[in-house]
Amino acid sequence: MTRKSADAGIRPIASSAYSITEEQARNAVGRRIAALREEKGLSLAELSERLKPMGLSLDRTTIGKWEKGRSTPSAYQLIAMGKVFGIDSLDYFTSLPADGTLNAEGMEKLASYRADLIASGRYRPQALTLISGIAYRRMPLATMPVSAGPGVWLDSDNFEEISVPEDTIPAGAEFGVRISGRSMEPVYHDGQIVWVQRCESLRPGEVGIMVYDGEGYLKVYEEQEPEDPEAFTDAAGIVHRQPVMLSYNPEYGPKPIQPGLSFFVCGRVLR
Repeated sequence: MTRKSADAGIRPIASSAYSITEEQARNAVGRRIAALREEKGLSLAELSERLKPMGLSLDRTTIGKWEKGRSTPSAYQLIAMGKVFGIDSLDYFTSLPADGTLNAEGMEKLASYRADLIASGRYRPQALTLISGIAYRRMPLATMPVSAGPGVWLDSDNFEEISVPEDTIPAGAEFGVRISGRSMEPVYHDGQIVWVQRCESLRPGEVGIMVYDGEGYLKVYEEQEPEDPEAFTDAAGIVHRQPVMLSYNPEYGPKPIQPGLSFFVCGRVLR
């Protein structure tokens, strides 16, 4: 298949005519990925293998979700994708298909992807305060991801600012964090930005950002009867419940907080 056939039904949008409203109404990114993969004659599994040398361990299901608009890659994942396909500019991925619309969830994911592009420095809208009637807000984003899988260090003192459509930011949000891993699927996805309200404690059942033994996690906060009651007994003789971090993905087991290791809450994840 030639590059021309891969572009069939897709029309580039000039920067002077850029419209986020129009972009949100179509699965531009997913359709571009699918067209390029088919042009190269690659299966989903083969594309996954091509990405591994670049440090991306993605299964075929994840890429399939991107193509169908059920989730979107982060800007950095898309840069790696572009290198596989010989695409140097991310502008190629943001050209719009002539037809096909996303549902409300897909539109939200695409808006999040656009914010990722801005954060990467590879794309800047012409006006950050207002585009096609959409108001934007500058928000701090942690430069290191939190884990939805194995633990990853959360550098809570290091943030960058990104411009985000105001209507995608939940009320009370104070900063954003990018997820790394699959343990919180199907609710939260690898590469997704979540918005957080600062707090020092969580109620059982709430999703939060926690730091345990120096590593940052996005998990469900829960409590259980302590495995070692003596270790959770205070000076007054009161036995406290043992904190535990839970995942939505059943492939990942509970992570009880062990005595003697540092643990604290950074914030509550807002839906």
